[in-house]
Amino acid sequence: MEKNDRYKRLVKFGSSAVILLIEIALYYLVWTYYYNPRVLFPFWRRGNWFMAGLYSMILVMMHSMYGGLRVGLLQKKHLIYSQLMGLLAANACAYLMLAMVDRHWFPPLMLIVLTGADMGFVFVWATAFQKLYNILFPPRELLLVYGERPVYHLLDKINSREDKYILTGAIHIEKGIPEIMRRVPDYGGVIIGDIPCEQRNKILKGCYELGKRVYMVPKISDVLVRSSDELNLFDTALLLSKSGELQLDQDFLKRILDLVTAGVLLLLGLPFFLFFGLAIKLEDHGPVFYRQKRLTKDGAVFEILKFRTMRVDAEADGIPRLSGKEDDRITRVGAILRATRLDELPQVFNILRGDMSMVGPRPERPEIAAEYQKEIPEFSYRLKVKAGLTGFAQIYGMYNTTPYDKLKLDLTYIRNASVLLDLKLIFMTPKIMFMKEKTEGIGEGRTTASIADDRKNEGEWDGSTKR
Repeated sequence: MEKNDRYKRLVKFGSSAVILLIEIALYYLVWTYYYNPRVLFPFWRRGNWFMAGLYSMILVMMHSMYGGLRVGLLQKKHLIYSQLMGLLAANACAYLMLAMVDRHWFPPLMLIVLTGADMGFVFVWATAFQKLYNILFPPRELLLVYGERPVYHLLDKINSREDKYILTGAIHIEKGIPEIMRRVPDYGGVIIGDIPCEQRNKILKGCYELGKRVYMVPKISDVLVRSSDELNLFDTALLLSKSGELQLDQDFLKRILDLVTAGVLLLLGLPFFLFFGLAIKLEDHGPVFYRQKRLTKDGAVFEILKFRTMRVDAEADGIPRLSGKEDDRITRVGAILRATRLDELPQVFNILRGDMSMVGPRPERPEIAAEYQKEIPEFSYRLKVKAGLTGFAQIYGMYNTTPYDKLKLDLTYIRNASVLLDLKLIFMTPKIMFMKEKTEGIGEGRTTASIADDRKNEGEWDGSTKR
């Protein structure tokens, strides 16, 4: 363990406490000196404390959900954005509390001012504490141990976080465990790619003995084991890995949640249907909606409904392909719809009809799924539940996340599926709607996000890296 690592949790806790205290103090001032004197029956000292305490609990819950306290983990822009989402949600709840206390709607101007003041402090806080964090905990130098599976996408992700990691060395597993362990002490940590389990376990144990931290790319079997139930029936511990099928009560509650949330979304989305429907029609006089065959539970094929975002002749050659970063097939209205993910809004009809669920794996095209399954036979595991409008992979992945990584994210959801998890993912969905990297297309020259395309991009990479 590096010298400063012992203080990392203390620094994170301290920085989170600072911004929470500032935000709670600002709310307390607004409540005590603006709203409380205006309610019909004003609160006294303990009543004011109660309102501040209730707001504090809501604020902590919202920041925990949206990641607003993940100092040192999120980049500065994402930390500020997460704080904004948490504050908007908490202050909206505070407005509802105010309406219930006085039984009428107050003008929300002061809460809007409060949110603006909060964000001013958040910007200063995020800038100061991120700088402090980077000084105390400089980027960790890593050694990458890789195998036969392409690591191009992994290199891309590590290089995008130079504030946390610097990949200063790489070695192929065929060099042997002794040579790998000889090099480990020269680095601040080891990142293990997708290599055989036996060799991975030896490296893991060796690093533990040396006091070196290890970052591992999980295998599909790791996801299944991690989500298994522990049974203590006798003196030998057992792990129970279930089939992944939802129980009858879970299925019933999930369907009720689908109908309620899809119904609410349809009502709230009516202005968008009218506005974007007209805009699409006026741009090129083509159809407003786009239908496409997709896969859902047990491999059933259904027609997904979306706002049309591409030219009518986008796939005139008959070759199915994902959209690219600079895709001239996308219309002007389509670019706006894709950037905000509002092109998915018509799928509420698929949900009401029962083709899809509100939460589940992203529905894939049969042709593209067949290509993925040639490389990843387990890709069909995603079809144990209905496809979803939002989901674990949609929240935590990117549009161009590799199918292997998407599969692991989807399996994480399937293995932990519950109504509470569905609610959490639904509430987290607004956060990703305006994050560019969540909707960014695949690289030029690629038709899918397959492993074969990764190998092409990896090119002549031989394991050498630059500081």
